[in-house]
This record gives sequence, structure tokens and C-alpha cells, in this order.
Amino acid sequence: MAMTSDVCVADRSDRKAHLERRMREVFQANAQPLYYFLLRLTRGQAGTAEDLLQETMLRAWRKLAELPDDASTIRRWLFIVARHLAIDLARSRQVRSEISGVDVSWASSPDDTFETLSDRLALHTVLRKLTPEHRTVLVELYYRDASVAEVAARIGIPEGTVRSRSFYALRVARGILAEADARS
Repeated sequence: MAMTSDVCVADRSDRKAHLERRMREVFQANAQPLYYFLLRLTRGQAGTAEDLLQETMLRAWRKLAELPDDASTIRRWLFIVARHLAIDLARSRQVRSEISGVDVSWASSPDDTFETLSDRLALHTVLRKLTPEHRTVLVELYYRDASVAEVAARIGIPEGTVRSRSFYALRVARGILAEADARS
């Protein structure tokens, strides 16, 4: 029994030494061309090319026992793995940049959505009940965010009239909202 386990240990250590020697040969023969290939794929980003080279070699180490002994087949396999890793990295970076550029301000909680809808409905009701003159002034000032001077110029009335209509329109709007709250 002891003899068999000694043979197994010796076989394992021989196999391990063989794989380490083979990996060293694969690395020495392919690292530099792979690095330059990855450097082109990453558009000159040396750090990224080095990371991808390291990941490619790590995958080679994991699959070394399964790879054929033919050096050209191993080299072809390494370049394919390196290319796929570079593509995967580029895709993940593109997705991350797309995600970071997405406007998610519209994505709110259901409560916020209900409140927003409720506010819009109340605003619509108030605006419908105002005179066209008051409605126009409020829409220009608060919805379009125009200044008093801009509103006066757009609708052709003096600035004082814009202020007056705004004051009275807001007073009527507050009254309508207070009345609606009292009924609820």
C-alpha cells in the first residue's frame, strides 16, 4: 500500500513539474505577441492589455492539460481567448457607460407617481377654472419659467399687468385648492 501511494505522489509531482515547465514554455513563446495584440485591441491601454494578458494566461494554465502539444494550435487558442476577453471587456464598459448616462429620474416609487398624478389632476382642474388671461400668465411664468419681462413681451401687455394677473390667478388657484381639500 505504501508503495502505491509513493508512486501516486511521484506521478503527481512529475505531472505538476511537467505542466509548470509547459506553461513556462507557452508563456515565453506567446506572451509578447499576445501583449502587442491586446495593446492594439485596447487602443494602447497598457494596463488593460496587461490585465487581459494575465487573464488569458490564467485560462491557459487552467486548460493546459487539455490543450494539444502543438505550439501553433496553442497560440491560435490563446489569441482567440485574448480576443474574446477584449471584446467582453469592451462590451461591459459600453454597457456601464450607457447605464451611467441613463436618466432614471422618471423611475419613482408608486407613491410618488400617485402624488404626481394627483398633483397634475389638481393643477389641470385649477387651470381650467381660471380665466384665459390668468391661465396664460401662470403657464408662462411657472411652466415655461419665463421672467415677468419675457411674459409681458410675449403676450403684449405691461409688466405691471403680468404681476397683477399672476397675483390674482394664484389667489384664485389657492381658493380652488382649499375648496377641493375641504370637500375631501
